Amino acid sequence: MAREFGFSQIGIAGVDLSSAEAGLMQWLAHGFHGEMNYMEAHGTRRARPAELVPGTVSVITARMDYLPRDTPPDWQAVEFGRLERPGEGIVSLYARGRDYHKVLRSRLSKLARRIAEEVGPFGHRAFTDSAPVLEAELASRSGQGWRGKHTLVLDRDAGSMFFLGEIYVDMALPPSDPVTPHCGSCSACIDVCPTQAIVAPQRLDARRCISYLTIEHAGPIPVALRPLIGNRIYGCDDCQLICPWNKFAKKSALPDFDARDGLTGRALADLFAWTEGDFLRHTEGSPIRRIGHERWLRNVAVALGNALQAGETDARPALASRREDPSALVREHVAWALGETPAA
Repeated sequence: MAREFGFSQIGIAGVDLSSAEAGLMQWLAHGFHGEMNYMEAHGTRRARPAELVPGTVSVITARMDYLPRDTPPDWQAVEFGRLERPGEGIVSLYARGRDYHKVLRSRLSKLARRIAEEVGPFGHRAFTDSAPVLEAELASRSGQGWRGKHTLVLDRDAGSMFFLGEIYVDMALPPSDPVTPHCGSCSACIDVCPTQAIVAPQRLDARRCISYLTIEHAGPIPVALRPLIGNRIYGCDDCQLICPWNKFAKKSALPDFDARDGLTGRALADLFAWTEGDFLRHTEGSPIRRIGHERWLRNVAVALGNALQAGETDARPALASRREDPSALVREHVAWALGETPAA
């Protein structure tokens, strides 16, 4: 049933996540969530599904692969190769197609309706990275995989290149069996992280994570971390690209996650020339749109600064074109990229 909606696996988890609360609160206490204040605001509700949605007694978890349909067999090497071209902007693989929030939410709702046709009406609510839900915890408890050292869920047959979604239900369902972890002594994801954001196995300091810095973080990117961002302008896939299990990653069955024209293999100088109208047009229906044009330019300015340091001569005129940008945030990052002292 689930496969007809594009899901690769379904699992069932219970709602007693109390054993995960201590780790969650410790992570928050260390400030590892950075400016994602909503995580702190919801507190223990993340680990208490029945408090988030009263009446919940089981959670249906769903997994959806997202590699584009034309992904080549050596895709990990192809993606690492982009890092060797400093003048090219890199958008994280998951964000090159349609906004996954919309795709999963719609298909989870269809799945819930199909279940209702089989068992009768039932109370439910679907989520996908959109509420205080411990997605990875629920996924690992329901047999979708195990928590990798990079904190993402890993599956022996599908790696980690998949989205997760949940349906909180008021039906008591038999839970799926969890799987055995298979990271062993491998520390590739920890070692490859450009900013050393994985401070310990299964412990991420979001404040150092390039995905956080280029997407969730609203203000100036810390100066010390800017050179480490390289040419990544939206997200970072390094910890997944290096993971041996991702040689088994599956292509999506859906066209939604196929890479859009204009977001892959584009020169940073071209991306930096986008007006707000250009940005909105190119990112319509994309998860990228939510960061807005200003943060987009901030990110590209950092990448252009790194490209300039790598000898990309076309980076300088591109940066100079926005020296007087209306945004103080953009001007500050342009000045840094050009090696100039920002105006007071």
